[in-house]
Amino acid sequence: MARDLNKLRNIGISAHIDSGKTTLSERVLYYTGRIHKIEEVRGGGDGATMDHMELEKERGITITSAATSVQWGDHFINLIDTPGHVDFTVEVERSLRVLDGAVLVLCAVGGVQAQSITVDRQMKRYKVPRLAFINKMDRTGADPQKVVKQMRDKLGCDAVLMQLNIGAGEQFEGVIDLTKMKMLQFEGEQGENVVEAEIPEAHQADAEAARQDMLESLSMYSDEMMELLLSGEPVSEELIDSVVRKSVQALELTPVYMGTAFKNKGVQPLLDRVVQFLPSPLEREINAKDYEDPDKAYELTPDPKKPFVGMAFKIVDDPFGQLTFMRLYQGTIRKGETYYNQRTGRAERFSRIVRMHSDKREEVDFAEAGDIIAVMGIDSASGDTYAATSSMCTLENMFVPDAVIKVAVTATDRGSADKLGKALQRFRKEDPTFRVFTDEETNEVIIAGMGELHLDIYVERIRREYKVEVEVGAPKVSYRETPTQMVEFNYKHKKQSGGSGQFAHIVGQMGPMDDPDVEEPFVFQDSIVQGRIPRQYIPAVDKGFTSVLNKGTIAKYPVTGYTVHLKDGSFHDVDSSEMAFQICARDCFREYFPKTKPALLEPVMKVEIEAPDQFQGSIVGDCTVRRGIIEHTEQREDGTILIIAEVPLAETFGYATDLRSMTQGQGTFTMELQGYRKVPNNIQEDIIAERKQAELAAAK
Repeated sequence: MARDLNKLRNIGISAHIDSGKTTLSERVLYYTGRIHKIEEVRGGGDGATMDHMELEKERGITITSAATSVQWGDHFINLIDTPGHVDFTVEVERSLRVLDGAVLVLCAVGGVQAQSITVDRQMKRYKVPRLAFINKMDRTGADPQKVVKQMRDKLGCDAVLMQLNIGAGEQFEGVIDLTKMKMLQFEGEQGENVVEAEIPEAHQADAEAARQDMLESLSMYSDEMMELLLSGEPVSEELIDSVVRKSVQALELTPVYMGTAFKNKGVQPLLDRVVQFLPSPLEREINAKDYEDPDKAYELTPDPKKPFVGMAFKIVDDPFGQLTFMRLYQGTIRKGETYYNQRTGRAERFSRIVRMHSDKREEVDFAEAGDIIAVMGIDSASGDTYAATSSMCTLENMFVPDAVIKVAVTATDRGSADKLGKALQRFRKEDPTFRVFTDEETNEVIIAGMGELHLDIYVERIRREYKVEVEVGAPKVSYRETPTQMVEFNYKHKKQSGGSGQFAHIVGQMGPMDDPDVEEPFVFQDSIVQGRIPRQYIPAVDKGFTSVLNKGTIAKYPVTGYTVHLKDGSFHDVDSSEMAFQICARDCFREYFPKTKPALLEPVMKVEIEAPDQFQGSIVGDCTVRRGIIEHTEQREDGTILIIAEVPLAETFGYATDLRSMTQGQGTFTMELQGYRKVPNNIQEDIIAERKQAELAAAK
């Protein structure tokens, strides 16, 4: 019997760290009958089901996204729980790339925090419809109205409360469903019985006012509802549900629900709404490009009878071989059959297909369009497209942010060098934001990533999983070099020493980009007329300039924000070639780039600090010493303070320890990359001097 794709939902749970995503996932597994005992993220027991790595259980955080499938009523839900730490942002990025819908979890006290904004940006990038869930309603200071206002102000989304809370903090009892106008209470030992009751007299007026606000917001998406409201006629449940569903899927509306996953309240109504409002695979557009002509769209439909197309979105190496997580967009795959990697053109046999439940797996003989499964033993990279034939089509790839921090790693004994190489090779394949390279000057192996925690976790995994003791150097910042003024260039490359010579001549200008917000590091343009340089040589000039961007001239850091405008030049009928023009551009860069007065840019982090308010003075003082700029401070009802600051990454190393000692162990912080800004002159001089010293030491 063919499966009904209308009844399938592929969803992710995403949020800022410590908003309760994993606790919510655990409740979802329990209420859907997937597990029969609830485990908590922290505090004894075996740890949450979805946090299956030892490191996750020890630290009480999610490091890798975990997938599972559950059944709610007659609907099937593939669920992915993603990390909240910005250091593991690629896990969120690649999960959202293959999901059809998401639940954005927000803390009822913290509201919209740094990572909530990043997750929101990722959801918008992949056009993922979402519902919001305000969690931790049992915490002192819980204020859903404030959170909704922050969603509108900070995320720029039309957030609408679909429920009204009865009490908050310790007094949180349940919610009023503003569509049905019923009170929902959660009874039984684990809140498994949802009881609908009439709204108590004391809350009737508030509920009616809240429903009116909800209807007015929803009427912006429906003329029919607007007319009913204007004429004072009642609005039916069916109309509300159909308007919400349509506007959620059009990415216009974010309906907001609430509860407390830890105290087992509010989870089942959220599941009802997930299957009711978030799209099935049939309702999502699939962006694919024709393999032969990448400018042409390739039409895909989630039909199991059509030729297979799927995307490998996550790679995990385990003791039994490589496990490739795959989302199937079209067609059917069967165990033992052969499919083609569109990037390499290689045919690969899918020897085993498994459905995942966290780290447990269940073997299946086939999987169809709409499924999220894992394939054992194929050799792929994150983001590869697989299809029934070679050179068929490619799916839109995922965004991978640049690494901002690097450290040198060496094995303490020589015999372990091979094992270290294997570990680094594996992690690089699994995680596109984890980079490995060898420093040309010092010959050290360098690992680079998204933050201190990111690299810490990988070093710890090398020690545990590969039994290799490693020494880790001091963290280094990934600086950038950027030009600050335009210069004219006129450069000739000429070489005549027996045999055929080389000749190339280029004229133009180089310097900073007009628009500093352009994300490309380099923009090349040309306005060569009347064949002053033949057209076939111009791409070679572009290639020559591009090839030297990884090493600037002041401290050998990558160059960014740089533009070259080629205006004129000349060539020789016999001695000019593509190679000559490439060398000419390279040498021109080395001669003229220093004249653009390059400056160093440093990564600046947005840091959010929460601590008891009596430590505000010390925290603010410490941020200032670290060259930080305080952007915002907020006093909370529960006696805590929220401080948002911009601090250069170079000044944040070891901050976790410093903050703990400053706040008697009560302060917590999160940070994410805000952008790059110019390094002050005195510090720039120190960095350049340090870099030169390192070069001299390496030369000896």
